[in-house]
Amino acid sequence: MLCGGWGFRFLQLADGRRQILSFLLPGDLFSVASVFEERFHFSVKALTAVQISTMRRSEVQLRLTENPTLISALAKTCAAEAQSSDYIIAALGQCSAEERIAFLLVQLMKRIAARNVIREHTYPFPLRQQHIADAVGLTSVHVSRVLGAFRDRGIVEMSNGTLRVTDLNELKHLAHCTGQ
Repeated sequence: MLCGGWGFRFLQLADGRRQILSFLLPGDLFSVASVFEERFHFSVKALTAVQISTMRRSEVQLRLTENPTLISALAKTCAAEAQSSDYIIAALGQCSAEERIAFLLVQLMKRIAARNVIREHTYPFPLRQQHIADAVGLTSVHVSRVLGAFRDRGIVEMSNGTLRVTDLNELKHLAHCTGQ
């Protein structure tokens, strides 16, 4: 479990490219599958300084058998992870570059806001353009163009590890391509 800092889960493709599967924030499990699987099919990398906590799989599984409330919580986490993956797949497959980036930003903003770390529509945001590109299936040059257009249109600004949202309604409108 990630206890502090930011990280991401990714697949390294055979040709050296990387697909970021998800960004990890404090309180996130690397994957719900880690409760059941001994080996991950993905890798994890830190974006910032991080603190992690490990648990023995056998101990977690024992506690699950002893406490139905934990099973229910784990099932809800599994369902949420699956639903999030479905929306990401839809965004990658059907949305424009602007919509994909807006979708990613809105999803991260919701998760950051749930941790109460926003100030005046400004969010901590340690991602670089390459991270965004690897998450939404674009080149970093294309991401740079889209973020520049967002800045010029007064939607968002990224600088010094922060994301400042200046037109939340327009960002949400662009992010709505998946219907979420």
